[in-house]
Amino acid sequence: MKEIFEKYPKILVFDTETTGIHPKTNEIIQFSSVTAELTPDGMAITGSFDTLISLTPGRTVPPEIVRLTGITDEDIAARGIPKAAACTEIAALIRESDLLAAYNAQFDLTFLYYLLAFHGDASCLAGKDKLDLLTVYRDRRPYPHRLSNAIEGYGLSGVCNSHQAQDDALAAARLMEAMEAERQDLLNYVNLFGYNPRYGAPTPGIRSVTYRPQSFQPTVPLYRN
Repeated sequence: MKEIFEKYPKILVFDTETTGIHPKTNEIIQFSSVTAELTPDGMAITGSFDTLISLTPGRTVPPEIVRLTGITDEDIAARGIPKAAACTEIAALIRESDLLAAYNAQFDLTFLYYLLAFHGDASCLAGKDKLDLLTVYRDRRPYPHRLSNAIEGYGLSGVCNSHQAQDDALAAARLMEAMEAERQDLLNYVNLFGYNPRYGAPTPGIRSVTYRPQSFQPTVPLYRN
């Protein structure tokens, strides 16, 4: 992992759980992250953060999201923190990090932008480099490409894709470690996101990211395409 940590000493690997798939109309209900740094013994998790986030008054968690995540309206009422407070905590984590990484980062970053823009300060995202581990996995292994497939594909133990953000963030960090051990080219994927050519480039796009159509069957690495 030496190469990527030489450029990015502190990597924030994060995940969100949301009420749906539309960042303009749905909301983040859970944000979790782990901070990864390089030690003499390899990558280490040096920090973690996890919070439920209160919903806009009058909104509820859809039944299908409850089934997927196990997060209920009662959980959020009991443990959720206000959106403004969540934004303060998340912005501090982002500012202290050198690289933002996630599995399917386009989804999480877009939701995060709207949360910060409306309830905090989205400027903390400006200038931060971004790594999408889903893009890397599509280049390494054939379809399917869910996080659970990646965990199985790399034989990772002690982590799971539970659809609880704290578990998925840790799983993504360990996946990043395994990917770098397999092939030292993660730096080539920074700010490079692949997308399904059938549906076109994501909208809204992230200004600092370059988007390229990506096959679901690995051939030439996306950064060489």
